[in-house]
Amino acid sequence: MKFNVASDLLFRVDEPTTLLLNLEAARYGRQVVLKEQLILPDGARVDEFEAPQERNRITRITLAPGEAPIRYRAEIELSPILGDPAAIGEIPIDRLPLHVTGYLLQSRYCQSDRLERFALEEFGDFEPGWTRVQAIANWICEHIAYRSGSSSAQTTAVDTLVEREGVCRDFAHLGIAFCRALRIPARFVSSYAWQLDPPDFHAVFEAYLGGRWWIFDATRKSAVDGLVRIGTGRDAADAAFTTVFGSAELLDMTVSIAADGENAEPTTMPVSFAD
Repeated sequence: MKFNVASDLLFRVDEPTTLLLNLEAARYGRQVVLKEQLILPDGARVDEFEAPQERNRITRITLAPGEAPIRYRAEIELSPILGDPAAIGEIPIDRLPLHVTGYLLQSRYCQSDRLERFALEEFGDFEPGWTRVQAIANWICEHIAYRSGSSSAQTTAVDTLVEREGVCRDFAHLGIAFCRALRIPARFVSSYAWQLDPPDFHAVFEAYLGGRWWIFDATRKSAVDGLVRIGTGRDAADAAFTTVFGSAELLDMTVSIAADGENAEPTTMPVSFAD
């Protein structure tokens, strides 16, 4: 299926400032960037980098004081793998590929070491594999209230569990922390999200099961086969859409994604884009 994505950001810059942008769709697995355009302010100094493993595409721009509009447009083709829940199992740690073992460890926002007892009590009796991770996503959706503005850049998975409210990044962090507490590699994904209302950048999580990364959205607010990946990392610290070094205020932001086809329908099957 093809999707058209767009984002428009407007900053007010008060002093010479450097931004790290992660807005461009990743060229990753079963996600193909057919065409794209990133329009930056005139006179900005620009450097670009693509992470070799996560495929995050970072653009560094240095801006002079004034208003700074940033615009991104892309056409993306997604070809997800759809799985059978009963056939997607967990992999013992001694058989995991070494490049995914780092996603077993606690991180800044995902203190899995502090949630191990809770995770075992709540999810330890579920069938290992996709069924267990889906149970984690279901529990989060049922027990954590989605409230805009209810968290901050300092909110962790433990905070979300205690407060029982958050936004998409908090839902993703809690899912990641529970998975890691159960010895399941899990990671954070930022995305353009089909059917998200209102449109915005959206956070979900992936769990490594059966030799692939499978997508889970604990908010239930997007179609998982229509998630255009932007950034991937241990948690939100690795996948922020913009990081500011200096003084810049975000004055306005609009984000959109549309399916190229009037009859497009989301799937209810497990979805994977990356091995």
